[in-house]
Amino acid sequence: MTVPSGGLGVPFRLPLLILGFVSLASGVLAGLARFGWEVPLPSAQLVLLHGPLMVCGFLGTVIGLERAVALGRRWAYAGPLLTGLGGIAILIGFPVSIGASAMALGSAVLLTGTILITLRQRELFMVTMALGAVSWLAGNLLWLAGAGVPAVVALWINFLVLTIAGERLELSRFLPPSPGAKRIFKVILAALVAGGFLSVTGAGIVIYGIGLLGLALWLLRQDVARRTVKEQGLTRFIAVCLLSGYAWLAAGSLVLLAAGSLTGAAYDTVLHAILIGFVFSMVFGHAPIIFPAVVRVEMPYHWTFYLPLLALHASLLMRLAGSGLMLPELQSLGGLLNAAALVLFILSTVSSVIRGFRAGKN
Repeated sequence: MTVPSGGLGVPFRLPLLILGFVSLASGVLAGLARFGWEVPLPSAQLVLLHGPLMVCGFLGTVIGLERAVALGRRWAYAGPLLTGLGGIAILIGFPVSIGASAMALGSAVLLTGTILITLRQRELFMVTMALGAVSWLAGNLLWLAGAGVPAVVALWINFLVLTIAGERLELSRFLPPSPGAKRIFKVILAALVAGGFLSVTGAGIVIYGIGLLGLALWLLRQDVARRTVKEQGLTRFIAVCLLSGYAWLAAGSLVLLAAGSLTGAAYDTVLHAILIGFVFSMVFGHAPIIFPAVVRVEMPYHWTFYLPLLALHASLLMRLAGSGLMLPELQSLGGLLNAAALVLFILSTVSSVIRGFRAGKN
């Protein structure tokens, strides 16, 4: 296999991906423990660190690895290594500050790499991803300095939302938005960045909610998925993931605007509508593209790809219905089924890789 000059081969990338999935597993178990399910946890503090493990330890590591592959420089792999090790440090019971420090350093590496790519490609989609990386680093530094997760969660969400939006905007070059649509996107971008940073002080939530809703509607209107959903096979599956994810982003933003704050029941509903409904729909849809690019494996499409997606949406609806109706048992069951959907996704991915390996031998 050939990799970009200064890059790393698959044997060195795979351990980094595994580090991310260790954070995913521990973050999921921590989330289940918060619902009262009896699950094995090496440390009681993990119950309070569900969010950092999922956002920084898993998603940050996977995004950092993808960005390092794109940059093609060995030093860029220090980013996912640090965030992955930060998750391990938290998992084995080191002081939270050690894990937070590693994650902050890892996000700084990601920002550096993103800026370098932006300097090479002075395009709106790269600026969008760079602002997402800035938000993540800022959130991590504030968390390291002692800010609570609720104070920085909008910055962490911005990291994920703007990264995804930038990637979708990049692909829109095949069906370019009009100049007017690009101007609207810039206004939405400004609202998200301003609202995300203002939310640290408890202000700017309305601005932030408007930005999230604006982005959801913009993506629903402009994304090529509106056309590719009429295709077949993998192309259609990816489009279904994208469009359903945008619907969850819109739903989360509407709840945020209705509540006017990220507190109480709205906190759980908004965060999980966006971080599970939107973000993991994107993960499910992009996995057949990202995994082959990062670890050089084939993932042939199969209709069973839809099963984890359906399980994700159904379980999330159950969870949020339980929260809204104040039925803790239903909410807890929905959380358990959220975890089951992620396990089903991993099994589906492994199954696809095996099918690809067998097809390659024939």
